[in-house]
Amino acid sequence: MDDHKIVQRNIALQREWYGEPLGDRVRRLVVAFDVSQAFLAEVLGISAPMLSQVMSGRRAKIGNPVVLARMIMLERKCLVPEVAAGRRDALMAALEDVRDARPTVGRDTFPVNALSEERAALSALRDTAEDEDLVEAAKRLDDDFPALADLLRRAGQQG
Repeated sequence: MDDHKIVQRNIALQREWYGEPLGDRVRRLVVAFDVSQAFLAEVLGISAPMLSQVMSGRRAKIGNPVVLARMIMLERKCLVPEVAAGRRDALMAALEDVRDARPTVGRDTFPVNALSEERAALSALRDTAEDEDLVEAAKRLDDDFPALADLLRRAGQQG
């Protein structure tokens, strides 16, 4: 099998295993955190050449489940308002937090349902209150509870 076919097969496997090609996910993290691919590799706990091979499709999978767990942690941290706003101190704190993390990976602890859980929470909030009330509650909570305010605001705007 020639190299091009191997890469295409590996990218197809990544879509099946990870939901999309790992190169797309990693590039989003590089942009979101404004870091080099080599620095991101260090944060994730994988060598830069290995990360490059996974991104390009020359390798199909991330062999270490802890590396994948860290990547998911970083993706979740993109939802934190200060990180999403691009505040440099928040970006660096998030990266340090993930680099220092030693996530355990098991059937009951692997963080795969975060987005569906968030959608369920937003839906429950929309079922509980009117859009205008959610936005007003967000305004009242902004100063003391910014993360909760952001969640309420997103629920009110999506309804």
